[in-house]
Amino acid sequence: MKISDTPIPGLKIIEPAVFADARGYFFESYNSRSLEAAGISCRFVQDNESCSSRGVVRGLHYQLAPFAQSKLVRVVLGTVYDVAVDLRKGSPTFGKWFGIELSGENKRQFFIPQGFAHGFSVLSETAVFAYKCDQFYNQAAERGIRFDDPQLAIDWQLPASEVKVSEKDLAALPFSGADMNFDFLP
Repeated sequence: MKISDTPIPGLKIIEPAVFADARGYFFESYNSRSLEAAGISCRFVQDNESCSSRGVVRGLHYQLAPFAQSKLVRVVLGTVYDVAVDLRKGSPTFGKWFGIELSGENKRQFFIPQGFAHGFSVLSETAVFAYKCDQFYNQAAERGIRFDDPQLAIDWQLPASEVKVSEKDLAALPFSGADMNFDFLP
């Protein structure tokens, strides 16, 4: 398992060792010892999965502290463009985003610690997206930021005419008006 840092402190890319032959493939999708050795010491408590069609944008979602969630995300089938936005006040990358293509083919995973908003766009005809969380879902702490906020200027890797967003996500606040209670701890 190869674990790499990104330009934003805390975000990590995980590339598992995949063993493939004519019969198919095998890989470890989760190994707590390998993650702990790379500084990821979450105790995951919930697994989630979604299936979406091309053009769907989900996000940008997060939960306020003390219910904030770290996520370990991956794509089982299809391709998505996955994005995390730094919401940690005092961070040198506050308000910056990082995106990465995740697919069932590349088997790449993305670790997003607490203090980030998260979202993804579906680039394939369909995509099955799976992720682990270190906190349970808490509706009262749930928040969102507009996926198309001009201050963030996220490139979702899709033509605007193809984008499909839920009513809930369309009603999300802009970055400048969003509730955030996260601090950067170097």
